[in-house]
Amino acid sequence: MKWFHVGTIVNTHGIRGEVRVISKTDFADERYKIGNTLYLFMDNASQPIEVKVKSHRVHKSFDLLSFEGYDNINLVEKFKGGILKVPESQLRKLGEGEFYFHEIIGCTVATEDGETIGVVKEILTPGANDVWVVERKNGKDALIPYIADVVIDVNVRDKQITIRPMEGLLD
Repeated sequence: MKWFHVGTIVNTHGIRGEVRVISKTDFADERYKIGNTLYLFMDNASQPIEVKVKSHRVHKSFDLLSFEGYDNINLVEKFKGGILKVPESQLRKLGEGEFYFHEIIGCTVATEDGETIGVVKEILTPGANDVWVVERKNGKDALIPYIADVVIDVNVRDKQITIRPMEGLLD
């Protein structure tokens, strides 16, 4: 079975069983919806632990989650460092121009003139639009906003992205 990383539990929060999660998911509201099932992978466990979301809220730059049946800090303390994942079967079909992070990360980015910029290594979600972090061979990372004026074509099958750089974008 193929699994997709949703987030990492980095700490507990309060005494009522909430955990602090650094998310790596494209659709946090969907993944953390009350009643949704997530799978917790721990280093020392042979099987993932199935957990059902009881509550979700955002606090600072973290997602705070609680799980059904785990309503005490002592029950979730052991989850620190665990990785929350979902199986491929939980991924929904996306609309035109929408992509999962795993489809974009690893794509080669080139300009419409054919100049290779680098490979997408990470996706930032600061607000209005996603920003693709492109690792260059020489130099600092390029930050490419996922907007129609910049991103011309995305071919996830061939792992190729074509952009039209705006002035100052690749400086």
